[in-house]
Amino acid sequence: MLKNIHPALNADVLHALRSMGHGDTLVVSDTNFPSDSVARRTVVGRPLAISNLSAPQAVRAILSVLPLDTPLQNSAGRMEVMGAPDDIQPVQHEVQAEIDRAEGKSSPMYGIERFAFYDLAKKAYCVISTGETRFYGCFLFTKGVIPPASEA
Repeated sequence: MLKNIHPALNADVLHALRSMGHGDTLVVSDTNFPSDSVARRTVVGRPLAISNLSAPQAVRAILSVLPLDTPLQNSAGRMEVMGAPDDIQPVQHEVQAEIDRAEGKSSPMYGIERFAFYDLAKKAYCVISTGETRFYGCFLFTKGVIPPASEA
């Protein structure tokens, strides 16, 4: 255990989050996502796991240490429901609440068509699979920056 670090953030996940640079992306996936095959194409090259938490719980832990990119570009995306891209699933509402909480303001997610999501996921830094069993519990986050203390 470490002080001030969410206990769900295991060593592998912390290493990946710390190693990512500005503009790198990460996938938070549900249990149905092809995490293993997709993760083999990412920078990390293997799936990481926070398997004992739902997607919203895992996102809360991740965003406790990961800065999202600035509002100048989209920093949080959700997999769209096939045939109903504007339909927001309950798990997506819950993750949106975690994003807004972490950012301290409304920071709406953007939709990503399902197959486009898979293509973007293969280019991500890493895939973190969760214990989320609800459909469409897959998200893409872009890492931002932390300004120097003198500019904060």
